[in-house]
Amino acid sequence: METFSTQSPPTSRVGASLGPLLAELTEIRRDIHRHPELSYKEHRTTDLIVARLAQAGLVPRRLEGTGVFVDIGQGPLRLGLRADIDALPIIEETGLPYESASTGVTHACGHDIHTTVMLGVALVLVELDAETPLPGTVRVIFQPAEEMMPGGAIDVIAQGVLEGLPRILALHCDPRIDVGLVGTRIGAITSASDTIRVELSGRGGHTSRPHLTEDLVFALASIAVNVPAVLSRRIDVRSAVSVVWGQIHAGSAPNAIPAHGFMSGTLRCLDGEAWESAGELLDRAVREVAAPFGVDVKLEHIRGVPPVVNQEAETGLLEAAARAELGAGAVVLTPQSMGGEDFAWMTQQVPGAMMRLGTRTPGGETYDLHRGDYVPDERAIACGIRVMAAAALQAVLGRDH
Repeated sequence: METFSTQSPPTSRVGASLGPLLAELTEIRRDIHRHPELSYKEHRTTDLIVARLAQAGLVPRRLEGTGVFVDIGQGPLRLGLRADIDALPIIEETGLPYESASTGVTHACGHDIHTTVMLGVALVLVELDAETPLPGTVRVIFQPAEEMMPGGAIDVIAQGVLEGLPRILALHCDPRIDVGLVGTRIGAITSASDTIRVELSGRGGHTSRPHLTEDLVFALASIAVNVPAVLSRRIDVRSAVSVVWGQIHAGSAPNAIPAHGFMSGTLRCLDGEAWESAGELLDRAVREVAAPFGVDVKLEHIRGVPPVVNQEAETGLLEAAARAELGAGAVVLTPQSMGGEDFAWMTQQVPGAMMRLGTRTPGGETYDLHRGDYVPDERAIACGIRVMAAAALQAVLGRDH
């Protein structure tokens, strides 16, 4: 495996423009990291992005509430680039000098890196456009609320930001991939994801006389075990349907059957059509499994996001840019993720692709996303900018086919 270098190849137009900006962009990333904001509350982050884009001579346009987009170049729209800007309700445990100043909120998913990369791409492209006008326009979108289902991407689409875009690209930090490498694949790269909450109520009573109660603890246990089993036999296993429960709460004493209880979890699936049918089947299975126990069922099923499906042409655009900027061995096949990602709503509207941006220091610790101690290698910022800006140049110059 080749070792990642911060030096751009001599032929790279991106590298020459990026070099003077990199120290500033690293500080911007740390500032965003220190001041994380939850979904739909990203006011400071939006203001920071708007101010820096305006300073570069661009005309950013704010979205309703939070978020912003900006166009760079001349002529028709050729490409959209999307970053997500929100943080998570997680306590940070990194001990970094720029650790989150907001208690219980942190960028544990790398959105501070995503935002900085796309801001850097915009700044590089505006400089290149000033030198030689780009014969096409790139739209960079800073989207709010990716972490809140069904996702802020829906609001971006509703505001018409994707209209006229022929294709769109995005990236996501991956702490399992070394910095200097990117992960791609054609087809579903992420999973559909729903949230499920089941509340049961019934007559409680003494555990010595369960026949005089509606034993909802037994009912909850039956739902937990049997509903996933039903789906595994009614849905094609190749669609990778997965139901996993994260919470079960009921009762306060070992000898008392409670009158109320609840459970919640997620439904995930790698196939869009199977996702639709699995959701309907799950709802029916919950009620049918609970029925013999005589409990009252309140089911809340929040439809989340479909899978992100990478198209071949857009995946090829990313791969060509990565190899040109980072080296012939820079692209690795990434496994499908069972995580949800609201960029999927955009790829349902416009052909697109998402790549995985390596953030692991070679030989260093392998983290997982949504961990309070996640520390990405900041060299990934330069890597992401180089790949995304190069892909944008290929798109506007018509050199990706």
